[in-house]
Amino acid sequence: MTQVPNTYRAAGGHESQRSGSNVWLTPPGIVEALGAFDLDPCAAPEPRPWPTAKRHVCPPLDGLTADWRGRVWLNPPYSDIARWLGKLAEHGHGTALVFARTETRWFIDHVWHRADAVLFLHGRLHFCLPDGMAARGNAGAPSALVAYGSEDYARLLACRLPGTLNRGWWVNR
Repeated sequence: MTQVPNTYRAAGGHESQRSGSNVWLTPPGIVEALGAFDLDPCAAPEPRPWPTAKRHVCPPLDGLTADWRGRVWLNPPYSDIARWLGKLAEHGHGTALVFARTETRWFIDHVWHRADAVLFLHGRLHFCLPDGMAARGNAGAPSALVAYGSEDYARLLACRLPGTLNRGWWVNR
């Protein structure tokens, strides 16, 4: 069996080993700071403690096969992040919340090569549990907001979330 270099492994860290859950809600202040979204294809199931978009797609429906229209908010399941970011990059209008795993294949392919801007958030987030309560521990890794499209870049620029905004990088292909 061939070993895959660490630089090509996905983060997968959004899953709690203890609960087996893939449901980690975005802290509401992040979504509020970015303005209104039309679609969240990875929404938490009902009852959710706050809306993330005008339209929510949640299990058992498949957000990857849903019709994506308008501005998309994406806090994807980190166990399958490449497919979700690929779809958002193709859609070209939205923002994703991901771990800042800049060395991974998914980050290289779908962020460095396709995104319009990245806001590397300062500090580590505390995601929320399905009941809306903040998780006891932090996310365990730094996070980034990834913008696809000029409107989402402008929203990152204006959002006032503490972080470092990057745009216009050069990628050696």
